[in-house]
Amino acid sequence: MPKGICNLIHPQAVVDPKAELAPDVEVGPFSYIGPGVEIDSGTVVNPHACIKGPTRIGKRNRIFQFASVGEDCQDKKYKGEPTRLEIGDDNQLRECCTIHRGTVQDQAVTRIGSRNLIMAYVHVAHDCQIGDDNIFANNATLAGHVHVAHDVIFAGFSGAHQFCQIGPYAMLGMGALTGKDVPAFMMVTGNPARPAGMNFEGMRRRNFSKESMNLLKQAYKTVYMRGLKLEDALAQLEARESDPLLTLFIKSIRASRRGIAR
Repeated sequence: MPKGICNLIHPQAVVDPKAELAPDVEVGPFSYIGPGVEIDSGTVVNPHACIKGPTRIGKRNRIFQFASVGEDCQDKKYKGEPTRLEIGDDNQLRECCTIHRGTVQDQAVTRIGSRNLIMAYVHVAHDCQIGDDNIFANNATLAGHVHVAHDVIFAGFSGAHQFCQIGPYAMLGMGALTGKDVPAFMMVTGNPARPAGMNFEGMRRRNFSKESMNLLKQAYKTVYMRGLKLEDALAQLEARESDPLLTLFIKSIRASRRGIAR
């Protein structure tokens, strides 16, 4: 049953008795909230949204009309096993976005952190792991098992192949489709996605120092413009490593499972 006495659930909404809602959760007309859904305080569910469980949604989220949250995944291997979706605080899930629960072939959970803006028609597939402060513009698409760090931007109609890793502060330009990992700070464009420099505008907006950005610019040239083998380029960077942001760039390349866009 919803927790406490809540006068903010519209009489034309359907809330299953096995759902648990904080007393101040707002639910608009014609929305459906199924069993196994937990929604914390301050969250607003607009009309015509559908939320299925097991799903846990944190505080002060806003779920817009026609969003489908916590649905069974689109994976032929899925046979109804108990899997879940976890969403943090202060996210916006805009119109018609679709977010699916995980599969037992991975960790059985899809996770979305906090303060993410997920715009209209975005798809987040099963087992994706998304950090904080990311922006997914309209029609961006994540296939299954994609890991997105924090402060990443997916422009409109961009997408990532299954099992890709997208590093912190990276950006996929409009229509960019990557089948490889994107290191921290990188900007990629096109289909297939190719390097297009670093996301310096994003760094400036986050008050990165000029010294750090210059160091990253030199690191980009070493990895992408000097014709070096990747291992040789990384060895050069590691020999003069002197900044935590450079360390992050190197580690994001070292952690790649699918190879980097290069």
